[in-house]
Amino acid sequence: MAKKYTTKKERRSRRHKRLRKKITGTAERPRFCVSFTANNIYVQFIDDENGCTIAAASTLDKQFSEQKDATANMAGAETVGKIAAERAIAAGIKQVVFDRGGFKYHGRVKAIADAARKTGLKF
Repeated sequence: MAKKYTTKKERRSRRHKRLRKKITGTAERPRFCVSFTANNIYVQFIDDENGCTIAAASTLDKQFSEQKDATANMAGAETVGKIAAERAIAAGIKQVVFDRGGFKYHGRVKAIADAARKTGLKF
């Protein structure tokens, strides 16, 4: 009989493994990876072929803390998405592959993606 995934962490980990089978980043089209902790939001643009991070943003950045909505809520997620997209465009990235990290596509994940699209990233 198959093991049941009962905890939230196990379910998210299972979704993430399933996604990572299909999603890889290249130098031309890096992986736009979103991650959360209890207090912070992290975003990275990763080239999986070379194993390096091209650009990154988080709620811990100085540019984020200067904003009036400097918390890891929905408004903060939009701000992090905008900052991340600006840094990616400055690094020469136009198109990305979105990796939601096993999180469901709603709430803060959707806010980050929508803000990045508005700023000019294509995915």
